[in-house]
Amino acid sequence: MAQHRSLGRRAAHAGVSTAVALSSFTLWSVSPAPARAAEAANDPACVAENAVLTVEEQRIGQPLVPGGESAAAQFLRAAGFEQAVAQFGADLCAAQSLVQAEELVARHGAALWELAVARAQGEQQIGTIDRYDDRPLYWARLHMTRAVRQWEAPVEVSVVQRNALVHILDYASRGVTSIDWPEEPGGAKRVMISGFDTYSLDVSLRNSNPSGATALQLDGQTLETDAGPVVVQAVVLPVNWTDFDEGIVEDAFGQVLRTGENRADLIMTISQTGRGRMDIEQWAANARGGFPDNNRNMLFGPISRPSHWPQPFDSPQWIETTLPYEAMIAAGTGPWPVTLNDGICEWPAGTFPAPSAVRCQDDPSEGSTAASGPGGNYLSNESMYRSNRLRIGLQAWDVPGGHLHISALQYPEDLAVLTSPEFEADRKAVVDQTIALVTAAGAAV
Repeated sequence: MAQHRSLGRRAAHAGVSTAVALSSFTLWSVSPAPARAAEAANDPACVAENAVLTVEEQRIGQPLVPGGESAAAQFLRAAGFEQAVAQFGADLCAAQSLVQAEELVARHGAALWELAVARAQGEQQIGTIDRYDDRPLYWARLHMTRAVRQWEAPVEVSVVQRNALVHILDYASRGVTSIDWPEEPGGAKRVMISGFDTYSLDVSLRNSNPSGATALQLDGQTLETDAGPVVVQAVVLPVNWTDFDEGIVEDAFGQVLRTGENRADLIMTISQTGRGRMDIEQWAANARGGFPDNNRNMLFGPISRPSHWPQPFDSPQWIETTLPYEAMIAAGTGPWPVTLNDGICEWPAGTFPAPSAVRCQDDPSEGSTAASGPGGNYLSNESMYRSNRLRIGLQAWDVPGGHLHISALQYPEDLAVLTSPEFEADRKAVVDQTIALVTAAGAAV
């Protein structure tokens, strides 16, 4: 059974009042100058149509099928997030200084995260789409980052300053800046997890990611187990190589891996894998395979090292899981089988980068160079590698860590629809099993 901290407490942490938090629509009507904000929202002078946008932001106007309505617009309306996005645009257009803009992107970013979590956990009854749906948060965030890039400010804003505003908004709307353990019963274990944004959007704009949905379901919750309570904090990571290079994984998990009162008892990164399987990855590989991210960037080679967090002197080629996988498997969750997934690909010692030398086997050999882990060489593998390399760098030897890959989803046959009862039931089953596995892991430490 799960209990969650109140919306009021989360709202207070985000810098908004409890009274405001009790209504999602009221939350987004807060403005230092509401009349001016409403007027500015309709003022085309505050939007630079020629602003350079990311590939992700450029997808905002695209339909699910040719001739249809924007997929992003449908998700915002279905979740009741339209006013959140509109109010952010109004407040941004009304900002008269960079200081005001900095304050409002932090406030609105945190409020969007809190609203998405509250909606997912049933504390906010808004919208018509299933509360397990992770996609509205993704598209709402993109609307907001696009607005920042297009903002024609009344003061000079350099490229560096504008990117810093996007950074603040992005971190806040992913839960990275609001990691705050709920009030804990005596003996409670602390578990920090991460999920991911949706991805492969060039294939379908309606893609969902059950790992991101899991993060929204679990953030701030207390899970009751026979071994005692388990409290959870969660973030949603981007599917972008650049954000990983800049250290978002380390910035999230570093907060709970430092020695001190905020330290976690277990960390777990979570992402989506193939259909019908739940894999606890045995190894993380120091490798990038070149698969395109959500901005169509492709990177190949070893995983970069952020300069602002402690790292092992030499980045290891392989990091083995320390999750309590036996307890997770023995928990008997369903509907999908849970396994410890081995099987890596490597260049034997001295053979990198010869393509013909790559060998695949159960476990790494001495002195090898990583080509891929059991979970591949994409950002899911990298989330495990980065969080656990940091765990080693911070000498958090007593904190187990690893990665859980969870089942992919089956979508409605009609390509023009966002969802269906069958799709929603499928996603709920995957997310609920993931929650059960997180619970089992937390109870075992």
